[in-house]
Amino acid sequence: MGAQGSGRLGTAILGDTLDWPFFEDRHRRFAEELSSWADATLPGLPHDDVDAACRARVKALGEGGFLRAVVPEAFGGLNSALDVRTLCLAREILAARDGLADFAFAMQGLGTGAITVAGSEAMKARILPGICEGARIAAFALSEKEAGSDVAAMATTAVPDGNGHLRIDGEKTWISNGGIADHYVVFARTSEAPGARGLSAFLVEADTPGLSITERIEVIAPHPLATLRFEACRVPVENRIGGAGDGFKVAMATLDIFRSTVGAAALGFARRALHETLSHANGRKLFGGTLGDLQLSQAAIADSAAEVDAAALLVYRAAWTKDRGAARVTREAALAKLVATENAQRVIDRAVQIHGGLGVTKGVKVEELYREIRALRIYEGASEVQKVVIARDLLKAKN
Repeated sequence: MGAQGSGRLGTAILGDTLDWPFFEDRHRRFAEELSSWADATLPGLPHDDVDAACRARVKALGEGGFLRAVVPEAFGGLNSALDVRTLCLAREILAARDGLADFAFAMQGLGTGAITVAGSEAMKARILPGICEGARIAAFALSEKEAGSDVAAMATTAVPDGNGHLRIDGEKTWISNGGIADHYVVFARTSEAPGARGLSAFLVEADTPGLSITERIEVIAPHPLATLRFEACRVPVENRIGGAGDGFKVAMATLDIFRSTVGAAALGFARRALHETLSHANGRKLFGGTLGDLQLSQAAIADSAAEVDAAALLVYRAAWTKDRGAARVTREAALAKLVATENAQRVIDRAVQIHGGLGVTKGVKVEELYREIRALRIYEGASEVQKVVIARDLLKAKN
């Protein structure tokens, strides 16, 4: 943890969120348990080697029982189906303390979400219990160098290769958990139809011949990230997730669950930034008073408080709507991700400014948060893409 990263946060950092009508008692119990566990456990986990640190967090989350939230009850999970409010609470609580712990939790969910949504019962029984226990690490391989936001431009192919197999050829990049995952959920062109309608999803075990890691990618907030190459990589037909040509539908159904949780992670980062801002403003002495006595500081704090609450309301509105049984929450999730990530960037930027020189000093929590937040405005659909999604949904509703 950074120089200002110690101390027990408890559920107090969530403000009065748990009192909102979006939640049930089971959510409040989960939040209390995870907050206490995170305060006690995360500071003692390794930080220096990013691969080892990520593995340690997956193992610890599994042993603590918290990865049960990313798996349905039938396979050792917490709830009968994935509960988005629980997922969001987990990401918010973990992000407020440790960005890599949030990453480790999120990828266990995203890397198996397609299996939960559309996998066969045999596949679920083979994969999900190990995810729940923290014994298996998951990854989601959708992006390509020329097909990030434009999924229809995907070039990786999967073609029949005799004896009930398909051959995957191509390259995926910016793949989280690349290089340490035990399996990858891979999307490839199977050409049942043009564009996005001709994609399928596959479970590819990390030790499958023809799958290699060609590059480890370093980013400003370190986590395992890699480029994957598939060269005559044969997978059994039964490793297809969903039907032939259903890949885009499977990907969107998965993101429909997990996109709101990106907003929740951003919310956790923003809450921690506001927490650090208040502590610093109260403790920093200058001009015969404190930094918090200055009206410009108070204005910044008020703006940040408003942006945190606005983000929280949109995140948990989207999660609650999905949990109530809505088939799709495309617009609600897009609004949650857009507003929460953009607001968090501003809240954290103000925190850095209020900290002055400390704010850009390595080892200080707000400097860490400044690096952590930036990627969230890009991955799982950049802010600009979310605006397109929101506008198109509204325009369609008016037709």
